[in-house]
Amino acid sequence: MFVEVPAPVAAIAPPAARRAPLLARILRAAPPYLYLAPGLALLVIWTYRPLVQTAQLSFYSWNLLPTSPMVPAGTDNYEQLLGAPELGNAVWNTILVIAGLLPFTIVIPVVVALLTRQVGGPARELYRALIFAPMLVAPVASAAVWQWLLDPGSGAVNRLLGVNVNWLHETVPAQISIIGITGWHLLGFAVLLVSAGLAGISDDYSAAAQLDGASRWQITRWVTLPLLSPTLVFLALMTVLLGAQWTFPLIDTLTQGGPSGATTHIYYLLWDYGFHSHQAGLGAAAGVIFFTAFGVVALFLVWLADRISFHDD
Repeated sequence: MFVEVPAPVAAIAPPAARRAPLLARILRAAPPYLYLAPGLALLVIWTYRPLVQTAQLSFYSWNLLPTSPMVPAGTDNYEQLLGAPELGNAVWNTILVIAGLLPFTIVIPVVVALLTRQVGGPARELYRALIFAPMLVAPVASAAVWQWLLDPGSGAVNRLLGVNVNWLHETVPAQISIIGITGWHLLGFAVLLVSAGLAGISDDYSAAAQLDGASRWQITRWVTLPLLSPTLVFLALMTVLLGAQWTFPLIDTLTQGGPSGATTHIYYLLWDYGFHSHQAGLGAAAGVIFFTAFGVVALFLVWLADRISFHDD
């Protein structure tokens, strides 16, 4: 005699009933993604779509005129770019710019922030406003003022230093001028970041070190700076990846890449190919190569930052 065993509820439930719990889970999980959807859509439209178009354009020859057809060029743009002598010069100038900006974004901000960390009351707000003010000045406007200050005949810089230097039309002075003006712009922002990092360090560490007989320099060297390392690594990362971009408006306004290519870095070279020489395919190839190179550099720096940063847990 056989006994009939009832089938499981899930087996005999209609398909719509089985789909209901899955649909409910999807609806519960959807709100965060819906909030992110507008930002992700804009990121795709304004970042990833132009990046794909740039990669496609790098395999064509085109002079940017709507009436001219885009001619397939294969890998000719990449071969021409990698064989161009100005590429090596632009890469070297980029390295010089980054190395010259690091003192303005790390060394000087740390010194200034340490020396002024005891400033309090209304003087603190005045100090922050004064130190941050250059960051608010438009680069083109500041370039016009600096062009007057650096004038070889009647400029205030030559008079103050007692020299006769043509700052914007000599190779080394032009490089120094671009780096110095850009550093002047960025100094206040870096000082505020370092000050914020110092404010997040507990005074208990310094007090404990003082009880052990540590001097002020020893506390700074072995306590404060290691705890400040995440902020300093972030500033170094930003300088390496964006330093050359920060100098672009000043170069375009003051030197136009000269004299003799002394201030032409990779971003200005890319712009020159695309919008001055009207070689859109060559400019796109340069953009793809520079994007890939900086992507590799960014990955390495992020990996290195995880290894050398000291976090207060």
